[in-house]
Amino acid sequence: MNAVLASNNSHKLEEIRALLADKFGRVYSLADMGIQTDIDETGATFEENAFIKAQTIFDFLGGKFAVLADDSGLCVEALGGAPGVYSARYAGSPCNDDANNALLLKNLHERELSFPKNRRAYFASVVVAVLPDGRKLAGEGRVYGTILDEYRGNGGFGYDPLFYCDELGKTFAEAQMSEKNTVSHRARALAALKEKL
Repeated sequence: MNAVLASNNSHKLEEIRALLADKFGRVYSLADMGIQTDIDETGATFEENAFIKAQTIFDFLGGKFAVLADDSGLCVEALGGAPGVYSARYAGSPCNDDANNALLLKNLHERELSFPKNRRAYFASVVVAVLPDGRKLAGEGRVYGTILDEYRGNGGFGYDPLFYCDELGKTFAEAQMSEKNTVSHRARALAALKEKL
């Protein structure tokens, strides 16, 4: 069975192809299928958003392919789980990593004026599959850590320079991609989905 990933993100595509190679003949991107669309992520959870993306593309393709989709983000305890599903657009449009990180630190500092310092956080990812036989499956993964006060490292993207990973003993931006992938929330979500497949 071939599948379509509801994304054109080359890193996601590479990771999903590698981890699910024995489950699907080929995993195509939206670009491979000639699809150019922005899907409104109106869900309240990562799982809802992932299913919205997968179901939209599944319906568009007439149910002829399995469709995979993911949604992920950073959840900070002191901010009640924010930025959560709004991680990519936390500081508004246009989406900008530096603006998102600056707002995250600003909101944490403001909260710490009245409450004890709590920088615990986790990255969460949900990867879903909508299959031609009608099944809908989901796998979730998390990786825990702490939000730092200043950037550390030059790699990664998004909140990686501020996220100190418990398991790696460094920020995601300081880690090699191969190190990050051993503990990544998406890799764990894919492993959970793979078991169900």
